[in-house]
Order: sequence, then C-alpha cells, then structure tokens
Amino acid sequence: MRKVSIIIATLLFFAGCRQVNENYAEDAQQAEWTHQSMKRLTDVIVHDIFSPPVASRIYAYPSIAAYEALRHDHPEYTSLTGQLHDFSPIPQPEAGQEYCFPLASVHALLKTGKALIFSEDKIEAFEEEAYANFKALQMPSGVYERSLAYGAAVSDHILAWADKDNYKQTRTFPKYSITEEEGRWKPTPPDYMDAIEPHWNKIRPFVLQSPEQFTPPPPTPFDMKEDSKFYEELIEVYEALADDTDERTEIAKFWDCNPYVSHHKGHVMFATKKITPGGHWINITRTAAEQANSDMMQSTAAYAQVAIALADAFISCWDEKYRSKLIRPETVINTHLDEDWMPLLQTPPFPEHTSGHSVISRAAAITLTDIYGDNFAFVDSTEVEYGLPPRSFTSFLQASEEAAVSRLYGGIHYRPAIDYGVEQGEKVGKYIVEKLKIEK
Repeated sequence: MRKVSIIIATLLFFAGCRQVNENYAEDAQQAEWTHQSMKRLTDVIVHDIFSPPVASRIYAYPSIAAYEALRHDHPEYTSLTGQLHDFSPIPQPEAGQEYCFPLASVHALLKTGKALIFSEDKIEAFEEEAYANFKALQMPSGVYERSLAYGAAVSDHILAWADKDNYKQTRTFPKYSITEEEGRWKPTPPDYMDAIEPHWNKIRPFVLQSPEQFTPPPPTPFDMKEDSKFYEELIEVYEALADDTDERTEIAKFWDCNPYVSHHKGHVMFATKKITPGGHWINITRTAAEQANSDMMQSTAAYAQVAIALADAFISCWDEKYRSKLIRPETVINTHLDEDWMPLLQTPPFPEHTSGHSVISRAAAITLTDIYGDNFAFVDSTEVEYGLPPRSFTSFLQASEEAAVSRLYGGIHYRPAIDYGVEQGEKVGKYIVEKLKIEK
C-alpha cells in the first residue's frame, strides 16, 4: 500500500511541477514528498535510538532547511534569518535562473537529516527513490542539477550553523554525578542507565533567550513524613496504578514514546524501539496538515514551527530537570513503601521534574493551535505501527493534556511535574508563536 500511495502522490506532484517557474505547492498532494521525507527521518531516528532531546534537534535543522529552500516559490513567506539565534542569511538562488524549489527543499531536508543520524544508508535509499521521480519531470536543461545544488547549498549553510550550537562540545562533558543526598535522582531499573543529557541546557536555543527563561516552580521538597505534601504526591502515584482502569492503561501506553524499552527474560535481554515524544508530535503535524489540505509550503512551514517549539521546549525542560534533580517515584516507592512495586511504564533515565511530555506536548499544541486553530478535531494514528489503536481528540490542547497526565497513569511522574510542566510548555509555546514570524 505504501508503494501505491507514493506513486499516486508522485503523479499528482508531476502535474504541478511540469512548468518549473510556477508555484509548485498549489495542490495539497504535492506536500507528500515532504511528509514522506519527514517520516523517513522519523524511522531512522527510531532505528538509531536517539534520546528525546537529541531527536528534537535532528527534527529542527532539516525542517528549517526544507523551509528556507522552498520559500523562494512563495514570496508571502519570510526567512527565519534574524529570528533564530546566530542564523545568518542563507545562499540565494542565482538571479535569472530556473529552479524546481520542491526538489531543492526535499534535498535540503534529506541532506541535513542524513548528516545528523547514524544510518545514512536508510536515507540514501529513500533519496534514490525520490530523485528518480524528479528526474522524470520534463524540466528544462540544467534545472534538475541546479535545484539539487541549491538544496545542497542550503543544507551546508544549515549544518554549519548547527555545528556551532554546542552539541559536539556537550559530548565531551562529564557524566551526571550520583549523590546519596536524600531526594536526589538515582538510576532506575531495569538497566540503571546513566542520566541522559545532563548538559542539554548548554545547547543553543532557537528562539528562547535562555534555557532558564521560563523556569517552573520547584518540586515539592522531599519529605517522607506521612502528613507531608510530598508523601501525598507519592501516594497518588502509587494508588494511580492500584486504582488502574483500562482507559488509563491505554492512555499511558499510547503516550509512552520511550525510544528504548529494555526487556529481561532470564539471561536474555532485548529492547523495543519506539517513536520519541517529539516524533509523535511531528506525526500529529502531518495528520493536521493532511486533514487541512495544506499545500507543500504550508506543510513545510508547519513542520519547521513545530520542530523549533519542540527543540526549545526540550532545552527548557532539561534545564529544570538537572537543576532540581528530583528522585523518581519508582525509587522512593521501592525503598520506602513496596520493594516489589513496578510502574506501568519503564522509568526513563533522567530526573523527574518537570515532565518532558508535559512541556513539549503543550509547546507543540500551542504552535499547532496557532497554525490550524482551536477545536481542530483529529484522529491520532501515530502508535498504530507500534501495535496500539488510534485515539481521537477534539483539539491539540486536549491531546497535550492527555499526554501530560499519561505520565501519572504510567507511574513515572508526580503531579507537580505534570501541572508545572504544562504551564512551562504553554509559556514556551506562546513565546515562540509571538516571536516567530513566518508569513510577511
């Protein structure tokens, strides 16, 4: 079925790309190559098991590259130059020459993405398929080669910019230091992995002025007295599973989005790979774009806006995680209440406060609401390929609220991490929507 859908989309794309100077994005179906390219990028992110923060970075730069290459067909769209930190003007198309900017956009996206992942061969296989179809177009002499070259130039510019965001430097920073201080995070079962990305707040934000710009309230102080606020929050997590319902279980599993779930059976260990939280919202972006019949330019702009919101939301959230360094419910419950207790979801390897799902989901939902409007009902089928049924939502904000509370149902977050996380994500999302100007 996938081959058939690609062929149909290609034929529709051809109809709008025969005359190289016309607007390529008049037919919504022409966005299919952008959607397919983003899906291939997601598949490789899952395959290569990138952590959620790193995955958000991988989505952001290719999305921006695709947008900057395509906007030359659409004078109503403005460059992100000067709107994103340290982003200088991209190379301009040669005056008086013809280009197929959809080809340049797809090439910029894939070339940029390929430089940020490990399994380059999986991107290259898709490139061969995509570019073979572009070659079949009746382009004037030199347009195909010129368009590829322009997409490559945009990608090179984006990658040079990405190279200065401090990511490579953070690869050499020291690991998180485990302490015996009461209430501080410790590695969790079953693998007791090191804390992931303890220096992510050193990554350059895209729009935020600083990682701590929207610092949330701190978590409730650790206190195991039975009349304490912390103990009350701990019991809520413990009883959320004890009072579990099928609906809560479905919600928790649907929004799990753990890229690496470890399984142990006797002496055998294996892992289940899943989509990241950011990847889930990138797919929701595709769902919304297709439902709204967004053309190629509109779809590409939506991906860029959502990817930027996700990336900055992760930076903001991780800044708080490694400031508060709060212990996870699983560790406290096993130590003080019930040594055999297990959360429904596998606890991810980083501190508890705030909830990453809460922050990034709200930021993405605010962005999508700004693009497609409130009360945009949709069916989210993201998890179908991972064996879970689709879920329906009346709006992006409702979906973000469910994503947030799913962490309580899964047994991996206290209530304040969820509530404060939603507030944090809302502030991040609204700030980016206010500051980022896409259309002139």
